[in-house]
Amino acid sequence: MVNTVNVIWTLVSWVVKMAGLKLHTVEIEPGTVMRFWVPSNTISKSKLKPKPISKPTKPVVVLLHGFCGGGLATWQYQINPLAKKYAVYVPDLIFFGGSTTDKSDRSLAFQAECLAVGLKKLGVEKCVVVGFSYGGMVAFKMAEMYSELVEAVVVSGAVLAVKESMISKAVEDAGFSSCSEMLMPSSVEE
Repeated sequence: MVNTVNVIWTLVSWVVKMAGLKLHTVEIEPGTVMRFWVPSNTISKSKLKPKPISKPTKPVVVLLHGFCGGGLATWQYQINPLAKKYAVYVPDLIFFGGSTTDKSDRSLAFQAECLAVGLKKLGVEKCVVVGFSYGGMVAFKMAEMYSELVEAVVVSGAVLAVKESMISKAVEDAGFSSCSEMLMPSSVEE
């Protein structure tokens, strides 16, 4: 009997490889490993003569998955188009896919720390982090803890992590004094 999940995983992996990504595992610290899909040109192709990790040559986009899935399952349709202009990194967060730890910490801060350490070990100095649901919550925490690494955050479906101060800042940056002023026009022109 054919395992449908294995067939789909194989097909999606092949598509991602065609987009120029390669599966790579990074040891964050002893007992903790994180699996990333990374641009193939940044890691050694040879097991015999490994070269050091090289820095990405394009702007970096990191795609973080939600709670019930891995990186490829969540982002399979976005990877190929984004890889044309960006160095795309797709991790499996700790406790998902091939990313594991022997630590008992289950916090967003631990996820953000592991992700930041892994990205730095992969030669990433600056990145835009895109997160869906749980991945969005990790993205916010990572931006808070590692502002020198995170240039921007794009989040969808992570309402629990949105703080009033974030909304106020966005409204102010758009030139309004309140959400209601921004959402409710006072004239036909608006």
